[in-house]
Amino acid sequence: MTREEVYEILNGIFQEVFDDEEITVNDSTTSEDIEDWDSLEHINLIVAIEKKYNIKFNMGEVNKFKNVGEMVDKILERING
Repeated sequence: MTREEVYEILNGIFQEVFDDEEITVNDSTTSEDIEDWDSLEHINLIVAIEKKYNIKFNMGEVNKFKNVGEMVDKILERING
């Protein structure tokens, strides 16, 4: 799977979790960029991503994500081996 394909799917997940079809994320997107991205929505987002990609993040990984790009890096690492 390519980075672009991951973003295509992630944009849909973000739009669904935050109930906003206007959201488009990129490597530098952070919680500061999305108004409703609080700690509860972060958990919902991580769960939705894990479910979609059939992967599991550990808490250390989740806490280290500084932006969506780092999240995408970890997704690609998990699904592409």
